[in-house]
Amino acid sequence: MADVGDVLMSVLSTIRVPRPGDRVHKDECALSFASPESEGGLYVCMNTFLGFGSQYVDRHHARSGQRAYLHITRTRKAQKEDDNNSGSGDPPKKKPTRLAIGIEGGFDVEQEQYEEDIKVVIFPDRQEVTSEDLATMPDVVKERVSLSIAGFMSADSVSHALQVQQWDGEVRQESRHAMDLKQLDNGLKIPPSGWRCEVCDLQENLWMNLTDGKVLCGRRYFDGTGGNNHALLHFQQMGFPLAVKLGTITPDGADVYSYDEDDMVLNPKLPEHLSHFGIDMMTMEKRVGEWEVIQESGTTLRPLSGPGLTGMKNLGNSCYLNSVMQVLFTVPDFQSKYVSNIEIFDEAPSDPTHDFKTQVAKLGYGLLSGEYSKPAPDPGEDNGTAEPRGDQVGIAPRMFKALVGRGHPEFSTNRQQDAQEFLLHFINMVERNCRSGANPSEAFRFLVEERIVCQQSQKAKYTQRVDYIVQLPVPMDQATNTEELQEAEQRREEADSGPTPTVRAQIPFSACMAALSEPEVLSDFWSSAVQAKTTATKTTRFASFPDHLVIQIKKFTFGLDWVPKKLGEELLPEVAPPPLMTPDVEVKGILGSYGNEEDDSLYSPLLSPVLDDSTVSQLCEMGFPLEACRKAVYYTGNTGIDGAMNWVMGHMDDPDFSAPLVLPGCSSAPGTTPTESLSEEHLATIVSMGFSRDQATKALRATSNVLERAVDWIFSHLDDLESMEVSEGGRSAADSEGSREPPPGPRVRDGPGKYELFAFISHMGTSTMCGHYVCHIKKDQQWVIFNDQKVCASEKPPKDLGYLYFYRRVTE
Repeated sequence: MADVGDVLMSVLSTIRVPRPGDRVHKDECALSFASPESEGGLYVCMNTFLGFGSQYVDRHHARSGQRAYLHITRTRKAQKEDDNNSGSGDPPKKKPTRLAIGIEGGFDVEQEQYEEDIKVVIFPDRQEVTSEDLATMPDVVKERVSLSIAGFMSADSVSHALQVQQWDGEVRQESRHAMDLKQLDNGLKIPPSGWRCEVCDLQENLWMNLTDGKVLCGRRYFDGTGGNNHALLHFQQMGFPLAVKLGTITPDGADVYSYDEDDMVLNPKLPEHLSHFGIDMMTMEKRVGEWEVIQESGTTLRPLSGPGLTGMKNLGNSCYLNSVMQVLFTVPDFQSKYVSNIEIFDEAPSDPTHDFKTQVAKLGYGLLSGEYSKPAPDPGEDNGTAEPRGDQVGIAPRMFKALVGRGHPEFSTNRQQDAQEFLLHFINMVERNCRSGANPSEAFRFLVEERIVCQQSQKAKYTQRVDYIVQLPVPMDQATNTEELQEAEQRREEADSGPTPTVRAQIPFSACMAALSEPEVLSDFWSSAVQAKTTATKTTRFASFPDHLVIQIKKFTFGLDWVPKKLGEELLPEVAPPPLMTPDVEVKGILGSYGNEEDDSLYSPLLSPVLDDSTVSQLCEMGFPLEACRKAVYYTGNTGIDGAMNWVMGHMDDPDFSAPLVLPGCSSAPGTTPTESLSEEHLATIVSMGFSRDQATKALRATSNVLERAVDWIFSHLDDLESMEVSEGGRSAADSEGSREPPPGPRVRDGPGKYELFAFISHMGTSTMCGHYVCHIKKDQQWVIFNDQKVCASEKPPKDLGYLYFYRRVTE
C-alpha cells in the first residue's frame, strides 16, 4: 500500500476549500438518511461537498472518481450531574427572547450534545489521515487540507441553513411596566372560555388588560379586518399599559403587548398577574377536545416499529407533509415506482439532492425499510427502565421538503400549510416528472363530467375534466342535534354561566352526499342555443372510478379576514364518510353501504339508467322501436316528451337508431373510451363544420356517438384540440398519413366502485394555517397512529374527526 502522504499529495488538487454560499451536506446522506450519528458515520466528498453514508460512499467514488472524503462521526456526550442544572446533564436553557432559531436570543439548535471525530479518508483503500498524521506532512499538503477541514467545520450545513432561514423574528424585551404593574382589586375572575369583547361582542382577537381584567378586541388592520381597536382605546382612556392575548396562555408563556412601549414584550411576573384574575397559568393546557381525541391522548399506546412503521421528525410545522407522505407510501403504485425500483439510485445524477425521483425514492425507502424505525434515546434517562413513549429516531425529510417546496411561496417556508393543498402540489410534481414510464398518481386520477342544461332550450353541454380529490361539503343546517347546539349557544351567551362543554354538530352522511349531488343553478349563463343569457343547471357525475379514492371534508370556510377557519369547534359528520359518488346514475350509479360501520366499506353497483317509463311508453305508442325510445329519453335527460320526440325525429335515419342502448363506459375495458363503430354521417357532419376527422372521431367517442353531444363537446374542448392541425379540407395531417386514431386523452383507471377505508388524516386547530396534523393508517388489520416521530397501535381511531379520507378499491 502506498504511503498515505504520497496518496494525499496525488489527490490534493481535488480537495476544495468551502467558500461562503457553498452547499455543504455534512449532516445527511444524499441517498439515505444516514448522518454522522449513524453507524459508520458520514463521508463528505471534499470536492463536491455531498455527504454519503457508508452504504453509498463506495458507489459515489466509483461513479465520480473522487477519492478524498471527510469522515465525520458523532457520539452522544455522556451525561454528567452538575450543581447548576436540574440533573438532566444539560445546562439550564435560557428562555428565548427572539422568535428565531440558531441565533442569539432565539431557540437553540442542539449541537453541543455530541462529540465529533473527524478524519480524512482516501478511497478506494480507505486510508485514514488524522490530525496527528497531517502535522507530519509537507507544508503544502498540511496547509491545503487544514484549510479545507476548517472550512467544512465552520460552514453551515444545508440542513441547518434550511432550518433557520425562515425563522428570524422580532426581539422581545422585558417590559418596564412588568415588575411594578398595579392591578385593581375588583374581584373580577376570567372564565376559561366564552370570551367576548365587552364593547362590541367580537369573539376573536381578544386581549385581557392585566390591570383591570377588561376583555377587549385588538387593533383594526389597515384593510379593515382584525378588531375594532377597543383594547387600544381603553389604554388611551385609562393608561393601563399591558394586555395578554387570550388563547395564547400556556405553561410556557403567552403573548403580552405593551401599548405604552408599542411592542410585544416579556413579562416575568405573568403567572402572578394572571392569578389575580383567577387564571392558573401553570395548569393551562393547549386546546383541548379534538386535540386529545385525534392524538389519542390519555391512553397508553403500544409503540410499534419495523418496516412501514417509521416516524418522521417535525421540521417546524411540517406535520402536514409527514402525514401526507406516510399515507402515499402505503399505496402500492408509489411503493413499486420509488421503492421496489432500487435502480433509481444507480441512475441518480451527479448531484442527487436536486433530483425529484431520487429524493422521493430516498424518502420511500426510509419509511418502508424499517432501517430507521428505532426507539429514540431519552436524554433524561440513565437506564432503560422508563415507560416506552413511542417516539422514534425516525427520519428528517429535509432534502425532500427543500426540493418539493423550492420556488413555492408557501411550501418553501416553515409555516403550517393545508395538507390537501400539499397533496395536490405533490401529485402535480409527480405528473411532471413521470411523463414517460409508470405514473403512480394514476391511482388517484378519475374523470368528472359536468352537464349544463339551458333551462330555456333544454339543450345540454357536456365537459370533462380530470380530478384527484372528492370535496365533500358539510351542510351545517342538516345537523341532527339542533336543539342541543342551540342550548349550548344559549349557555355561551349567558354572561354568568361560566365555562361550557363543547358540543359538536352531528351531520348525517346522507346529508353530505345530498349536498354534493345537488344541482347548481347558474345565473347569467350564455346559451349558444338561444344566443342570450339565461338560467342553467349544472350537475356533476363521475365518469370513472379510481383505484384509490380521496375524500376531503370541507370543514373550513373563509372568515371576514380571509383566513380559512374551521366550521366552529369540531363540526364534522358523526361517522367517517364512505367513498362517495354523485347520485347521477346515468352511467356510474351511486354508492350504497355494505357490511357494517366497522367494515369501513361501501360499494357502487353499476345500475341501469333511470328512465321515465311514461315518456318511453308514449313514444312506443307512436310506433317507434323500444330501444330508440329508451335512447331518446336517456339522451334528453328525462326532460319530457317534447325533447324526446325532437331527438327521435333528428335521429330516425341513424343506422343504429333501433340498436340497444349502450351506456358510455360500459362496453369498453376499464380506462378506455367506447370503441363501437361511429356513424359516418355524424363524422361527415362534424367535418363539414371545419374540424378534422380525427377531431370528429374523438368528439363522437367521448359522447357515445351522439351528434348533438359531440358538437357541444367539441366546442367546449377547443383548447384540447388546438394541437390537432386542421387543413383546408377539414382533414388533419395525421389523417392524410393514414392515422385514424385521435390523440389519447388522460389515462384513467376504471373498475367497480367498491371501497374500504385504509387511512385518514386529521387536523386539529382553528385554521389550516395553524394547528397540527396526524394520520391513521390501517396496517394488517390494525389501525396505527403516525404522529410525527410517534408511531403506536391505535386504540380508538377518531374516524369521525378526519379531514382527508383515503379509500382503496376492494377486489373480489
